[in-house]
Amino acid sequence: MADAKLSPAFPPTHGSPHPMANPGYGKRSVPDQLPRTAHDFTDLPPREAAIAAFIDRLPEGADICVKTLAKTLPYGQCALRTALNNLQRAGHLRRGREHLVGTGSRRWITRTWFSRTAREDAWWAAFMRGDVPEEAAPPERARPTRSRAHILLAALGRTTPALSLSEADCARLAPLVVEWFARGATDEAVVAALTTGLPTPVHHPAALLRRRLTDKLPPKPEPKSSPRPPLRVLECAKCRAPGRPEALPGGLCGACRGERSPARPHTPLSASAVRVRADEIRAAMSLQQRERTPA
Repeated sequence: MADAKLSPAFPPTHGSPHPMANPGYGKRSVPDQLPRTAHDFTDLPPREAAIAAFIDRLPEGADICVKTLAKTLPYGQCALRTALNNLQRAGHLRRGREHLVGTGSRRWITRTWFSRTAREDAWWAAFMRGDVPEEAAPPERARPTRSRAHILLAALGRTTPALSLSEADCARLAPLVVEWFARGATDEAVVAALTTGLPTPVHHPAALLRRRLTDKLPPKPEPKSSPRPPLRVLECAKCRAPGRPEALPGGLCGACRGERSPARPHTPLSASAVRVRADEIRAAMSLQQRERTPA
């Protein structure tokens, strides 16, 4: 069973749903992932690709600990632990702890973050800081469509014939309507501002609408304070030692990567420094003795 292979494109199906972790734990998908394709995880070994594809299709909060996965997949706990560590080194997985700011709780929650898209160490470091860079969307070849503002202006003539506009008028006025939307105005609010209390007759509808869009422009909304990002810390995949992302490339600490800690330089004290330190210790001991002796 340990050597069984699963298709990374078609994870096994089961009669019962996969177990969910306790609320707040389990699988956590990171943002800004590329769309799922049939070629995901093809750069991984077959076992790791199959496990990654299976986890990718699990819902948020699913229990993906080694014991639970061993009951579902045809791999033992040792093989699964090794595979998850390999996924971590490949940039698909990180383990750590998170403290949600503003919850009122001092507890740190254990997290397992999963990404269908392989990430570099720099991306994970930015994610832990709450500063995830946006990925460029793949170019799409689509025929140009009219904007929301253009559609609103073109529809005015159907409900209010006096405000019928040409295609060129709609294109010139659309940026003014966009500014209304940017300030929180709804379609209904814009239409009401443009159609209420019209003069009779309307000689120049485009000029009238430009004047109204300019004079009745609502004020800019108060800037909203950015929410504080959650506090996060990564853990080594092997020894579970916490550390900064920069100290855990590939999800491993220096000791588990076989690196030795640099020896601290030993600088002997000078004779005068030793005498000064000894005098300080004797003075402190003498003071303590006097405080303990009753008057």
